[in-house]
This record gives sequence, C-alpha cells and structure tokens, in this order.
Amino acid sequence: MKTFIFLLALAVATPAWARKMDRCSLAREMSNLGVPRDQLARWTCIAEHESSYRTDVVGPANSDGSNDYGIFQINDRYWCQPPSGKHSSNGCHLNCKELLENAINKSVKCARQVLKEQGWSAWSTWKFCNGNLPSIDPCFK
Repeated sequence: MKTFIFLLALAVATPAWARKMDRCSLAREMSNLGVPRDQLARWTCIAEHESSYRTDVVGPANSDGSNDYGIFQINDRYWCQPPSGKHSSNGCHLNCKELLENAINKSVKCARQVLKEQGWSAWSTWKFCNGNLPSIDPCFK
C-alpha cells in the first residue's frame, strides 16, 4: 500500500510531458491554423532544427543574455515577456511561458509575426531551410 501511495504521489507531482510533434503532425496543425501550405515545408524545417519539434524547449542563453522559447525558439528580447521580468519589446504581447504550451496556436501566431517583421532569416537555422526542401504534400494524403 505504501508503494502505491508513493507512486500515486509521484505521478501527481510529475509535470505533464511536453509535446513532441513530427514533420507531418506539425504541418497539418499549422495548416489548420491558417498557415499557407507553400510555407509549411520551411516551418517544419525550422522547427526540426530549432527544437526537434518539441514544444517545451528553452534554449541556452544567447550572447546578449536572451533566451529562445518553444517549438520555433522565439527570442525573449524582442517577442515575448520572459518569466524573469527582464526587459523585452514583447512584440507578440505574450508571456514566454505561453510559447511552451502543448497547444501551438500562440507559438504559430507569434512565429508568423516574426516572419512578417524580420523574414525567414530571423531564425539562425534558416541556412538549413533555405532551398529545396522535401514536399510536404505526403502529409496530407
């Protein structure tokens, strides 16, 4: 009985596992959120290189002391308010913790804002995603 209670307490205390997507699940969900299909191969490439398709990733400190959050590794200096309270332009008007949620709608909305204002080169991994990429079409069959 003590073992059962211990395991039950451990299960309750353990945080929920982060969501790990794959190329096709991300492409389909982004399509459902209104992202144009001709952008999906690039977005999935960025997510693969930035976070390995994981929603819970907080990157190590950048050279300027900022951090990157979530599946698209969005920077807290410009795009979200970090939990530490340090100054941010907060261009997406959200708390960085919201970019770590399993639901990716806020991450997608913010990433699209980054793209609109800074272009694809806002992501350092763009060099891996700038060119011919495998078709995303098989994800929709």
